[in-house]
Amino acid sequence: MFVVDIKPSARKRNGKVGRAVNREGSLREFESRQAAETWANKLSGGGRDHVWIKAAHPQDHSAVDGYLVSRNTRGQLEAAYDKRRRRLRGGDQSNQQALEDELTSFGID
Repeated sequence: MFVVDIKPSARKRNGKVGRAVNREGSLREFESRQAAETWANKLSGGGRDHVWIKAAHPQDHSAVDGYLVSRNTRGQLEAAYDKRRRRLRGGDQSNQQALEDELTSFGID
């Protein structure tokens, strides 16, 4: 028996994983690690939402043998600071500016 816990990074990164967790919870049992890795490969489908099985650390005393994980990043835009992200999207108008405009329209300075 090989028990896998699905980490939040995998749920956030891969929609199939998120739906599976909503339906069945975050723990899965497999006959072997190979079976768990085959399942992870099917979830990934070769796309950019790649997930994989990572063995639990030897000092991890939980009841799991491994974790389904992913890198929870979506490329350069997600890693950018907020100001830089706005510039990359084509504008530097922030929500704060919009809030200030709205307050001014109500006569609040």
